[in-house]
Amino acid sequence: MTSTTPSEPASTPPAPPVPLAALLARRDLGLRLLTGSEDVPLHWVHTSEMADPYPYLLGGELLMTAGVLLTDPAHYVSRVVEAGAAALGFGVTPVYDTVPAELVEACARHGLPLVEVPPKTPFTAVARALWRLMAEARLHELRRVTEAQQSLATAAARPAPVPAVLGALASRLGGRAVLFGADGTESAAAGRTVPAEAARALRELVGVLGPRPGGPASASGDGGGLRLAAYALGGGDGLTLGVATERRDPGDHTIAGVAVVLLSLLTAPHRGADVTVRDGALVRLLLGAAPEEVAGALGAGPWTVVHARGGDGTPFAAAALAAALGTPLVDTGMGGRAGTGATDSGAGVAPGAAEAAPRAGTVRLLLPASAPDPAPQPGWTLGVAAPAGARDLAGADTEAARALRRAEAARTPLARHRPAGFAGLVDPAEAAAYARTLLAPLTEPLTETLRVWLSLHGSWDRTAVATGLHRNTVRQRIARCAALLDRDLDDPDVRMELWFALGSASG
Repeated sequence: MTSTTPSEPASTPPAPPVPLAALLARRDLGLRLLTGSEDVPLHWVHTSEMADPYPYLLGGELLMTAGVLLTDPAHYVSRVVEAGAAALGFGVTPVYDTVPAELVEACARHGLPLVEVPPKTPFTAVARALWRLMAEARLHELRRVTEAQQSLATAAARPAPVPAVLGALASRLGGRAVLFGADGTESAAAGRTVPAEAARALRELVGVLGPRPGGPASASGDGGGLRLAAYALGGGDGLTLGVATERRDPGDHTIAGVAVVLLSLLTAPHRGADVTVRDGALVRLLLGAAPEEVAGALGAGPWTVVHARGGDGTPFAAAALAAALGTPLVDTGMGGRAGTGATDSGAGVAPGAAEAAPRAGTVRLLLPASAPDPAPQPGWTLGVAAPAGARDLAGADTEAARALRRAEAARTPLARHRPAGFAGLVDPAEAAAYARTLLAPLTEPLTETLRVWLSLHGSWDRTAVATGLHRNTVRQRIARCAALLDRDLDDPDVRMELWFALGSASG
């Protein structure tokens, strides 16, 4: 195994280099390669008419010159090569009508690519073309990294996540990915088979990391004609990820880093026991066990239901929110609950529950008593239910959905369920009977609009936001409610009576 020698200068711009061949392929520039390889990577363009440009070069650039002070081509080229320039571009006219033969010979002798720039092509046009090619290369690389991250996240959710993540990583990098145990033996692998020499070199590279506290987290090298890299996983149990590929692109390290994080989480020592307990509880529920019989296996009650919307759109947003709130119990599959057969038929669903059901894009979380009190989270809007026992979680789920709607309407990061207050002093059956009589003239859409309007203190704009209706539609519905109920909705006593009735009808 040999250590890797960087092929690019130490100081590089935040974009992948572009091969000289890509610049030569631009017909509008009319560039012509006189000597050297067209595969050299270009990191930038620099123009200089200095007799010795060495002090002004960083390395990796296409140096452009018209030869104003070119007196000794051999010495000039040797200094350019010593500075680490990738290629030399020579502009013909106004100083020279053709590229000097001595310059061509010197470049050929040093292996420095020499490009002829025609008279009608400004040096700035060459520089602009390279920057555009670099921008396109960067965009392509960002897309590749993003797609790889999504692929790895999907693999981590499969039934056998560790082999799936290794397979996705090997596929994205076009090589082999191996998970090594603390003793250096392969515990899992995916991708194409590599030569024995490369496999041996990869094991040696993994040994460089080792389980030593404070040791290096990653290492790279060459072996068997392949590029090798090793990454120590978190968790403290000495696992290491090894990767062997034919080439190393700028985004490969980022992609491997995502795999390291996922594998660290998937192989953490505590995960197996936690998942076994949760899976066992799920099986018991599916086989008919009562929720209160299973809840004890998941954590101490009472439980707090939280509904959330927002996040940054990444695959890990919901998991990060769950970690911040102190629970592993999170559900992101809220695509079709509202409007299911049970909700449409009304069977077993309290009046108003359909309107409070979670919407698509809602994340639901279940917090045990050991979790801290929910606090606002950056980028999220939260609705928090009152703590409830296992038997009352369905009601708490509805409470959280309503609290989330109120938070969105009020544009506040967190809203909590409000307790019954004085309404709790009235017999629920009597209150519900009175509420049904009072609200009987209203249809369900009118009832829900009235409920939201009252909860937002008669604000037309906030009610329109909360219900998704136009402001004028809200006004028309509230006016219709006033006419059907024969009540003055500007009267505070009437508003209080209707709010009490709405709460009783849905309780």
